[in-house]
Amino acid sequence: MITVQEFITTLQEPQPPQAFSQLLQALWYDAKGDWNAAHEIAQSKEGTRTYDRLHAYLHRKEGDNWNANYWYRRAKTTMPTISLDDEWNNLLQAFQNL
Repeated sequence: MITVQEFITTLQEPQPPQAFSQLLQALWYDAKGDWNAAHEIAQSKEGTRTYDRLHAYLHRKEGDNWNANYWYRRAKTTMPTISLDDEWNNLLQAFQNL
């Protein structure tokens, strides 16, 4: 399991580590400021709960709460009240266990 700090260290690289799952790659792109690349990954498996959860987070980060709420419902959860950074950290932990 990779720590947040170890993950952050990989952001110095031009591409995400190949060992990362698609979900971790999406968080990597998001952390690098490439929302579109992260969003493409989220859209690649719509209807899969974890990808819908990622999709929700990305739209929340974008500021599109209506769309975010739609994806949170699809992921069978509600929009969290925690900070975006805390949500990102929670997703990192959750996606490592897949």
